[in-house]
Amino acid sequence: MAHVLDAGARSQSAAAVYAVLSRLAEPVHVVRHAGGYWLSNDGSGPDGSPARRLLTLGPLPPERLGSRDFLRAHGVRQCYQAGAMAGGISSADLVISMAERGLLASFGAAGLPADRLDGALALLERRLPGRPYACNVIHSPSEPAMERETVDACLRHGVRCVEASAFLGLTPDIVRYRARGLREARDGQVEIANRVIAKVSRREVAELFLRPAPPGLLDALLREDLITAEQARLAAAVPLADDITAESDSGGHTDGRPLTVLLGEIIALRDEIGASHAGRAARVGAAGGIGTPTAAAAAFTMGADYVVTGSINQACVESDQSAAAKAMLGAADMADCEMAPSADMFEIGAEVQVLRRGSMFAARARQLYELYRRHDGLADIPAADRAALERNVFRAPLEEVWAETRRYFAERDPAQLERAEGNERRRMALVFRWYLGLSSRWATSGAADRVADYQIWCGPAMGACNTWLRGTYLEPVGARRAPELAHHIMRGAAFHQRVAALRFHGVTPPPRASRYRPLPTTG
Repeated sequence: MAHVLDAGARSQSAAAVYAVLSRLAEPVHVVRHAGGYWLSNDGSGPDGSPARRLLTLGPLPPERLGSRDFLRAHGVRQCYQAGAMAGGISSADLVISMAERGLLASFGAAGLPADRLDGALALLERRLPGRPYACNVIHSPSEPAMERETVDACLRHGVRCVEASAFLGLTPDIVRYRARGLREARDGQVEIANRVIAKVSRREVAELFLRPAPPGLLDALLREDLITAEQARLAAAVPLADDITAESDSGGHTDGRPLTVLLGEIIALRDEIGASHAGRAARVGAAGGIGTPTAAAAAFTMGADYVVTGSINQACVESDQSAAAKAMLGAADMADCEMAPSADMFEIGAEVQVLRRGSMFAARARQLYELYRRHDGLADIPAADRAALERNVFRAPLEEVWAETRRYFAERDPAQLERAEGNERRRMALVFRWYLGLSSRWATSGAADRVADYQIWCGPAMGACNTWLRGTYLEPVGARRAPELAHHIMRGAAFHQRVAALRFHGVTPPPRASRYRPLPTTG
C-alpha cells in the first residue's frame, strides 16, 4: 500500500485525515478511489459513496489502553497514575481532582511532618469514600521513623493503596501495611484490602516485591503483635505488591535507567515468577519520561499495563508547588536537568534529578557532598571553605545551623541526634542536610530570597511536555490541570497508536495529521 495521499483528482487534506484519526470511538477505514487512497470512519470514499476497503482499524478509545485488570483493581477509568511528588507537592487537591475524574493519583507524603500528613489523609478519607487514591510511602534509610509514621497514618485513615518508592530492600513497615489488609474469604481465596504499588528501577528490588514477604520479617512482626497469626500465614502466600512500576530516568530519586531496557526486564521477571503465587501475577507499569502522548503510546506498545507521570504534574494548578517554581518548570527544556545529592540518603551518596535552569542548588549540593567525603567533621573544613559556605550557602554561622538542626530532630526523630553523639562526621552530615532539606521547601513556599537555591525535582519529561504543549491552550502553566493533562496524554497515546498501526501497514499519514494536538475539553 502506498502513501495515504497519492496524487490524484482529489486529495484529502491533512486536516481531514486528522479529523478521521481523532474520532477514537469510531473505526478507521483506508479505502481506494480513483484519485488514490482515502481515510474515513464509515468506509465511504471522497464523494460519500461506498468504496473498496483496503484496511480497517477498530475503535481505540483511551480506556482500552493498558490492563483491564488494573481498571478493575483500582476502580479507575483509565490505566494512568499521577505518581507522588514529595513534600506534599502531589497535594490533596491534586489527588481529589484526579479521583473525581476516575483517575488514580498518589499523595506526596514523603518529608511531611506528622500533623500535616494526618490532616491530608483525614481530608482524603472524608472527601473520597470509595474513590481511587494512593499515598506514597518512601523508604529513607537515615529516617526510619518517617516510614513508620506514614504507614501508621495510612492504616489509621483506611488508605487502601500505597505507592512504595525508593526502597533498596524490604522493611518491616511496608510488610506490616500489606499483611494488615489480608483476610481469607469463604472460598479459601486471599482477599487483599491493602494494595501496594512498588516503584522500582532494579530487578533485584522488583523480585522482592513480586514474591511473598520473607518469613523472618513476618515472624518479627508477629512476635511484636503488629500482625496476627492469620495475617502472617496469608502474607506468606501472596506477593507483596499488586503492581510494579518500572521507574526509568525520572525526577527525584532515579537510577537513570532507559525505559526501553528497564520495562522489558521487569515484565520478563514478572512473567518468570509472578504466576507462581496463587495465580496472582503483578501488573507492570511504566514511569520516567512519560510526559507526552508519544511516550505513553510507546510504553503501552512495549507491554506496560499502565503509565505513571510525575514531573509534569507539579507544574499543574492543583500541585502544592509555588508559582515561582511552576514558572521555572514551564520554561524547562529536555536537557535542563541534572543530578544532585539527596537529602534523605545523603551519607550513602544517593542522588536525585533536579531542575538546573534558574537554580544553583545542584552545584552547591555537590560541593557539600565533596566536603563531607573529604573531611571528618566541621572542624576539619578549611577556614576559607567554611567562610564561603556560611556566606553563600547557609547564610548563617554553622554553629547556628547545628543548633537549629538539633531542635528539629529533637522533635521529629531524636534517634538521629543519638547517632550523632560523639560522631563529628555524622553531625556534619546533619548540618549539610539542613540545606538539602530546606531547599525543596524554599521552592514549594516560593521564598523570594532563595530562588537560586530552589531544589525542584524534575526529569526530562518536563521539557518534552513543554515542547508538546507549545502553541496550545495548555502552554501557560496556569492553564494546566492534572486531570486534563491526563485526558490529553491518554487520548494522544491512543491517537498515536492508530498512526503507528497505519504505518505498520504501509500507510503514512501526512506529518501535520500525525501529531496529536490538545484542544479544550468540553466537560
